[in-house]
Amino acid sequence: MAAVSHEGERVLRGIPVSNGVCRGKLLVWRKAEAEVPHWELREDEIPAEIERLERALVATRQQLLDVQRRVREVMGAQEAGIFDAHLLVLEDRVLVDEVTRLITEERLNAEYAYHLVAQKYMAALAAVEDEYLRERVADMRDVTARVLSHLMGRAHGVELAHLHEPVILVAHDLTPSDTVQMDKSKVLGFATEVGSQTSHTAILARSLGLPAVVGIPHALRELETGQYALLDGFNGLLILHPSDQTLFEYGQLVRRQLTLEEKLREVVDQPAVTLDGHRVWVLANIEQAEDVEAVRLSGAEGVGLFRTEYLYINRDHPPDEEEQFQAYRKVAVALRPQPVIVRTLDLGGDKFLSHLVAQQEMNPFLGWRAIRLCLQQPEMFGAQLRAILRASAEGNVKLMYPMISGLEELCQANELLEQCKAQLRERGQPFNESIEIGAMIEIPSAALVADALARRVRFFSIGTNDLIQYALAVDRMNERIAHLYEPTHPAILRLIRRTVEAAEAQGLRVSVCGEMAGEPVLVPLLLGLGVHELSAAPPLVPRIKYVIRRIRMAEARALAQWALECESAREILQRSRDLAREAAPLLFEARTVTL
Repeated sequence: MAAVSHEGERVLRGIPVSNGVCRGKLLVWRKAEAEVPHWELREDEIPAEIERLERALVATRQQLLDVQRRVREVMGAQEAGIFDAHLLVLEDRVLVDEVTRLITEERLNAEYAYHLVAQKYMAALAAVEDEYLRERVADMRDVTARVLSHLMGRAHGVELAHLHEPVILVAHDLTPSDTVQMDKSKVLGFATEVGSQTSHTAILARSLGLPAVVGIPHALRELETGQYALLDGFNGLLILHPSDQTLFEYGQLVRRQLTLEEKLREVVDQPAVTLDGHRVWVLANIEQAEDVEAVRLSGAEGVGLFRTEYLYINRDHPPDEEEQFQAYRKVAVALRPQPVIVRTLDLGGDKFLSHLVAQQEMNPFLGWRAIRLCLQQPEMFGAQLRAILRASAEGNVKLMYPMISGLEELCQANELLEQCKAQLRERGQPFNESIEIGAMIEIPSAALVADALARRVRFFSIGTNDLIQYALAVDRMNERIAHLYEPTHPAILRLIRRTVEAAEAQGLRVSVCGEMAGEPVLVPLLLGLGVHELSAAPPLVPRIKYVIRRIRMAEARALAQWALECESAREILQRSRDLAREAAPLLFEARTVTL
């Protein structure tokens, strides 16, 4: 809600979703909604109307694929994956069949029938208490607008593409398509009335590097185009008519940010060594082969997680061995001799599936995904294993299985791997005979039998996102229980420590590649627990190295020892935060301002 700060200025508070500060004129954008025409069809017009609907759906699909391709080229596979949700909405047969029924039985024109059905779906989703599902209304609204645009013969999404001056954009909501197609050179940042940290628009804002605040109530009613404002994406504030004192405060913040960025640039080419000489390896997580440049610029010492799902999404058939080999080899050659850890296919759960999974599952996170899917698709899995093995001839490729729950799955995967090696020998195709094989520890059962797994692999990588979810039975996208998703829960720390102990008994290294690895306040705790490597998104790598180079391993070990005996997740988090802040105050002070 709005609040008064300094005299003459107003502060509107929302949810910060993308860091940064900008100031300038507001553009209060109200999307033009064309009236959907309505007429009754003659009986003989129904077949042609259904065909017109199908053409519009095909054209929309091609349009979405084109947008997705452009996003992948500019931002990366993770951001492009947002449009998988749009494609699934478009191809929802229940929705399409209901539209077809209205055309056939009610004799409604295609655009009006589609409009009615989509509005019913959106109203149902908007009424759901779950925040994540409510966010999907924006996806459906975007798809609906595209389909109607094709049916009505009008352009879609061009209003923000031709702005005349730099502005802070204010809207009720911004669909992913709105965000992608806006003129980035003219948008300083944006604020919306609805949204959350998990909304697709928030994800794209972070990728674009634009300050963004969402969830500002009644912004369209309280703001006007042309007003001067300051947008604070760090703290979730939109300050209308900022006073001289406020501008001074934010000038200081910007200077601290510039100082921090300079400090981070200094560590890019430096090793991650603690003040008392302990060496830590910091690697990067990537989505596709084109991400190698971001890895280089970040100062990462290789790739700790090469996700391969992007090769499989939105295709009629899985990629063949040769296509995969070229993608894996491209990364290996570009980063040689630094290591590249390729994770085998991890479809399912929160990743939208391709043609491989047609049956809807009640609990997809507990269902047919990752290694389970691959072991039941040996032909597809074999093609990927052979491609990775062939890329290993470059000398720096390692292979990692996801979602291992026990010894049997690991042994089955290794048996298939040995068969693939034999096939390559018969073909006379080179590969690294001693390629390192690793297992992801992201299911509590795997951590509990890590001693057995450690005798059959060369390294572990802890996927903390799933490990926390499975250990605590918490869906962090569910706003009603998201507060229970606690990375510093004593159970999680004990599972990590147990994994490290099992690995060290066999002389193995342990990496963390989940979100905990990219959180600076948790870096000391992870190192104290014995983790040898951290792998995070490339933009986070300099911050991780910055913290590591300012702490002492002795302090980190003392923190971990205390944490393993502590009963409170909040106390553990606070103690870890205090240590990180004390070691690297600029990293945290650079985003604070007092109003």
